[in-house]
Amino acid sequence: MRYRLMSTKNTPLQLSERLFQRIINDSRSLGVLLLCCTILSLIITNISGAGVLYSGFWKSEIPGFHLLHLPHTVTHFINDALMTLFFFHVAIDIKREATVGELSTPKRMMLPAVSALFGVVFPILIFMLIAGRTTYSSGWAIPTATDIAFTLGIVSLLGRAVPRSIKVFLTALAIIDDLCAIVIIALFYGSGLQIEWLLPVLLLAVIIFFVNRSLHNRSGSLIMMMLGVVMWYCMFQSGVHASIAGVILAFLLPANKMASFETRLNIPVNFFVIPIFALANTSIVISSASLSGLGTPLSIGIILGLFFGKPIGISLAVYLMIKLRLAELGKIRWSQFIGVGILAGIGFTMSIFVSNLAFPQNELYGDIAKLSVLIASGMAMIVGFIWLKAFAKGSPSPPATAL
Repeated sequence: MRYRLMSTKNTPLQLSERLFQRIINDSRSLGVLLLCCTILSLIITNISGAGVLYSGFWKSEIPGFHLLHLPHTVTHFINDALMTLFFFHVAIDIKREATVGELSTPKRMMLPAVSALFGVVFPILIFMLIAGRTTYSSGWAIPTATDIAFTLGIVSLLGRAVPRSIKVFLTALAIIDDLCAIVIIALFYGSGLQIEWLLPVLLLAVIIFFVNRSLHNRSGSLIMMMLGVVMWYCMFQSGVHASIAGVILAFLLPANKMASFETRLNIPVNFFVIPIFALANTSIVISSASLSGLGTPLSIGIILGLFFGKPIGISLAVYLMIKLRLAELGKIRWSQFIGVGILAGIGFTMSIFVSNLAFPQNELYGDIAKLSVLIASGMAMIVGFIWLKAFAKGSPSPPATAL
């Protein structure tokens, strides 16, 4: 008996493994990690001496890549190559939800889909009203995105104060929002189409489709990924943003392979690719020029678009859907929908990504845009958290038929 009790004790290694599993499976972990990376990057960048070395590292050339016509700086490689894995991961999530998840039927999809579309359109309208006729107009898509990691992380911090239905709605909304951002990037942020490179992309997509359905073992997956790398290179040369190759590859995945790839990518994407992206792209010099830029139409359009455009668009969509009796509130209160709309203003990853695409040749505009995204996202986090916490209790809203 004594031996049995002693043998069941956890060793330090087992405890460490268990703690590691708890951390990586906690939806709050990625949000906290991204926040830490952002703060660390901003601090180092603005330290005299160290900041020059730190920023210089991200802008440094990768030997030989320029000759091979590959992304040749560290930041360029992260944004065009590593982020393809992020888009691949996101697109698998979108496909899974659309086939077997919360978006698998028209009835389930309608409310978050319409809400996401309104949440994309209203920030664009606000931005264009403020900055549409200025030199900043190419940044119109910056305030359209919602960061899944941060929004779900904030909701997780609220625990039981937020019902599961809210979490499901927010997850579906953020996924469709990401799909909208992907379409916008593909259509509007290319660098001039090269048809001779797009044709191989189409041919490779057809080959990958048949490989996925004829080879179901590991060799099939390996061949698919090798062909995917070639597709990425052709997409990079075509003028369409190279990360779209990850989306195409995910949509070509058979249903029986999605879970396997999603599991394999969870740790490398969430705990390597996205934090590296945050470190590289938030290396922002907070100078007098960038601070004064916070009063420009670019900054005002981004902040108002994210912080006001998102909740206005999402709340209006929900109201119209319920008014037209196309959806029901159920156990969710109006105040909670507004809180979700505020949290949807956390742009971060995708908004910073679009900032790079909107102002590739103007570093100051890019820094102003990124600072504005960080300010708006911070406001949305704090206000959204307080709002949902404050309205966690109370009587439910009246049924939809009474509206």
